[in-house]
Amino acid sequence: MSESYERESQNNELLNSLAHKTSALKSVTIDIYDNARNQDTLDNANEVFSNMSTSLRGSAGRLTRAARAGDKVAVLKVAGICVGAGVGVWVVLGWIF
Repeated sequence: MSESYERESQNNELLNSLAHKTSALKSVTIDIYDNARNQDTLDNANEVFSNMSTSLRGSAGRLTRAARAGDKVAVLKVAGICVGAGVGVWVVLGWIF
């Protein structure tokens, strides 16, 4: 009877050891998944900022061409929009903070 109790005790110890290893493997797998998802988010953000940079360069180039062509009305409109947006951001940030 004591021999069967000893084997049952050994089985329980091995089962607990296996449960701990399985839990550790699950934790590592979840960490890998989270890291991959975060990396995908960073890659998407990188792409968005790259596209925005390209768009901003194109807009600046068009504004430069308009200024060189002497289209003062277009330049004044853009300047007014920039000043208005800056004042709007200042007001909104003043309300928030």
